[in-house]
Amino acid sequence: MSEHVLEMVDARQETDPGRRHHAPPEDLLVLSELPPASVVDACVASDAPLDLDSCGPVRETCPKCRTTHLRLILRQTCVRTAHLFCTTCASCFDAHYRDGTPALTI
Repeated sequence: MSEHVLEMVDARQETDPGRRHHAPPEDLLVLSELPPASVVDACVASDAPLDLDSCGPVRETCPKCRTTHLRLILRQTCVRTAHLFCTTCASCFDAHYRDGTPALTI
């Protein structure tokens, strides 16, 4: 299982484009890799490509590839759990805060 720490940015914060602002330690996210079978049901043939709706790319990049922005996948027909997905290496990640609180639940 790999873990990666990411920063959350509060949209209410005023930021100076010339300065870098870091989130307080309690706002850091931890990514944990998930086995794809634990988040996506086998509701389609294994040789058929999955057609999942994505909410689009997020700021965070894949901890494995380090270049690809992850995509947010919410629960849907074949998806049991909201997760972050890398389109390059097909890895799935859960995001939670350091205290264990899930970051992807509504």
